[in-house]
This record gives sequence, C-alpha cells and structure tokens, in this order.
Amino acid sequence: MFKARLIKETPVLRGKDAVKFAKRMANPAPVSKSEKEAARKAYEAFKAISTFPL
Repeated sequence: MFKARLIKETPVLRGKDAVKFAKRMANPAPVSKSEKEAARKAYEAFKAISTFPL
C-alpha cells in the first residue's frame, strides 16, 4: 500500500522576489492562437472522458 506524503507549506515571497512575482502576474506573456487552440482541444478531450459533473 502507498502512504501519502505530507505537502510542505508554500514559501512566502519577500523583497525582490515578491516584486518580481507581482509584476509577472500583472503582465502575463501573450499566448499564441495555436497554443490557445491546443489547450482548448486538450480541455475538450478531458471533458469528453470525465465521469464527474462539471
């Protein structure tokens, strides 16, 4: 039998790391149409085989 491992706490960002993270979240990189379409196709594929209500 497998035993579940504990999940460590997410570290708190401080200083320059926090500023850098906030800037990246405020200005996400653009995504191409082909990347969006690939993500949509993957979503539809998983949605088609899911057995739980969405």
